Order: sequence, then C-alpha cells, then structure tokens
Amino acid sequence: MNHLTYSVESALRSQNWETALSLGLALPDIAGRVEYPDLGSGRRYSLWFDQYVGHRYSHEIGADKTLHVFLSGDDCYALRCAYLHEGSSDITQQRARKALDSFLFSKPFPGANIHCNQSGNKLQLQVDIFCNDIIDGVHQWLSDISGTAKESLVQNFLKIDDIGSF
Repeated sequence: MNHLTYSVESALRSQNWETALSLGLALPDIAGRVEYPDLGSGRRYSLWFDQYVGHRYSHEIGADKTLHVFLSGDDCYALRCAYLHEGSSDITQQRARKALDSFLFSKPFPGANIHCNQSGNKLQLQVDIFCNDIIDGVHQWLSDISGTAKESLVQNFLKIDDIGSF
C-alpha cells in the first residue's frame, strides 16, 4: 500500500494534480475492501473514510461552535464515482450523495491554503491537502492493522515490477 501512497505523493510533487486526485480517491476503496470485506463498495468506502479521514473535515463553526461536517464518507464516495467514472465534479446524480452537490478543486497557491470552503452545497478543496489527508489516513490505518491478518492481504496488492522479475 505504501507504493500507492508514494505514487500519490510523487504525482503531487510533479504537479500532476489529476493523477494524484484519481489515485487519492481510490485509496479508501482499496483500504475499505480489506477493512470491511463483507460490505458493498459504497458502504465500506464511506465507513473507512469517516473513520480515518473524516475528522479532518468536521469543524466547529460559528459563535455557538456548531459541529459541521464539510465532507462525509458518503459524499466523498459520490465524488469518487463521479470523477473516476464520469470525469465530473457534480455529484447530484450519485446515489451515495448526502449533503453536497459539487466540488471545486484548486491547485496550491504559494503562501495560502484554499481548502475546505463551502458555499451552499459546493465544497472547495485544495488538491494537495485533500490527497495528503487521505495518505495520512492510509498510514494510520496501516499502523492499526499492523501484525494482523489484514496486513498480509495488503502485502499481496498488485505492484508494477521491473522487467526480468518474472
């Protein structure tokens, strides 16, 4: 799994934003399949995201410190489906969608973070921060499953080898 997080990091370093986002959105799918093998794709994605990444997208806002969930696992799964299957940021037609309608991703801007801004049902995310949040979630999850049978499943993930390793 580390080879996949490294690939996202490499794509971010080379400013290959779409590749980073595509693989970043796939990581909860991959980890969720190991963590919740008996559940369907959407449910396991949502549960995994909420457990390992969701806390980064829930903040107390306003004077009364009301807890607001900017991005739930369900809406992130809807984004994953819309983006990976349709190339879209509009999630209004996705069954998994709960609160949001669409997303706007921005590139990093020197000296500023433009991340987790919501206007109505549209959420703006900075692509590098979002991908790094997912990577951090994956690393935490890998630590949590260390020494378990789930870890051995991760060891068997597809890897692209050098010529001659057959």
